[in-house]
Amino acid sequence: MDTTATNNSKRTRIGIGGWTFEPWRNCFYPAGLAHSKELHYASRQLSAIEVNGTYYSTFKPPTFAKWHDETPEDFMFSLKASRFATNRRVLADAGDSINRFVKSGISELKDKLGPIVWQFMPSKPFEPEDFETFLALLPPAVDGRKLRHALDVRHESFATPVFIELARRYGCVAVHTDSPKFPVIADAEAEFAYLRLMRSQADVPTGYTPEAIAAWAQGVRAWTSGERPRDVFVYFINGAKERAPAGAMALLAQLGMKV
Repeated sequence: MDTTATNNSKRTRIGIGGWTFEPWRNCFYPAGLAHSKELHYASRQLSAIEVNGTYYSTFKPPTFAKWHDETPEDFMFSLKASRFATNRRVLADAGDSINRFVKSGISELKDKLGPIVWQFMPSKPFEPEDFETFLALLPPAVDGRKLRHALDVRHESFATPVFIELARRYGCVAVHTDSPKFPVIADAEAEFAYLRLMRSQADVPTGYTPEAIAAWAQGVRAWTSGERPRDVFVYFINGAKERAPAGAMALLAQLGMKV
């Protein structure tokens, strides 16, 4: 048995953003599948989902517990943190909103709780002092469960080593995206990798060409192997969103991962 491949698979999570999207009912979900069964189905084709709803609304503990119970043992959820914490002029004032989100019941996901994504407005520039104060407010754990924080920054001013060093200092990771609209920020020394792939093409069945899928797979292998193997989360998020599930499943297949 190839134990290296097994260990790498355990470090890799590949999925999509959300599970409720009408066009997927024509090409991803089986015909006639009840909407209430979509999470159950999606979680058995993929290994993770990034939840966007938590960015807009506050969910209660029973909802997180329900998601936990509906999904397989090795499945993971990444949660997009509340916009009330990040969409503000002064980030240093976000303490109450951060605590309200973290204490909303997310720990009910237990071992299925993946990174929390803190997404900032494209108009929000990098102001080191204010941003550091915000990072200092992020709790390292909730209900005894360690938290991992991913920073989805979207202003060009964040494309500086100063931001990367600041994120490292507080144990946070910069989100890496291939979107042409946002800065491409990568940190080879980060504790884990968080990728949001946003260039799916409608005229490509899997959103990304086979060559592009192979290239992303090579990057995943680099992160999850070697002297310092680390976890990697890859989400097919935007562009031709109807192609996202096919892209995620193609990457899983390229990596030889079975869900």
